[in-house]
Amino acid sequence: MAKKKTKPPSRERYEKNNPTVSARLPVEIRDKLRSVLREMGMSLAETLTALANEQELRLKPAEEARKAAYEEARSRYLVTFLCNVCGKTIEITNPETKKAVATYMSEHGWGHSECHKKKPAS
Repeated sequence: MAKKKTKPPSRERYEKNNPTVSARLPVEIRDKLRSVLREMGMSLAETLTALANEQELRLKPAEEARKAAYEEARSRYLVTFLCNVCGKTIEITNPETKKAVATYMSEHGWGHSECHKKKPAS
């Protein structure tokens, strides 16, 4: 029976920190990729690392812009009120609560300030 070959701890650490990445490609694409990489003087690992870094740089501004837009919309459109017991902010996000607020506002004569200004005095 053949002995199981053990790896030195340094090799195990290296493989853990540098896992293999593989993909199956049609032969034509693989050959084209090898040719392009040879002309660029880059290995596949270097190319994938550069691509990942480039995409990360592209995504960061988009993600930051998305977060900023979300926060602006949230601060502009989120309806809140203070709890009359603890004083903490309550956010109205539940559809049923939104409906109750809308009903309350309608029943109590809430409207646009411009419309109230135009309304004849009773």
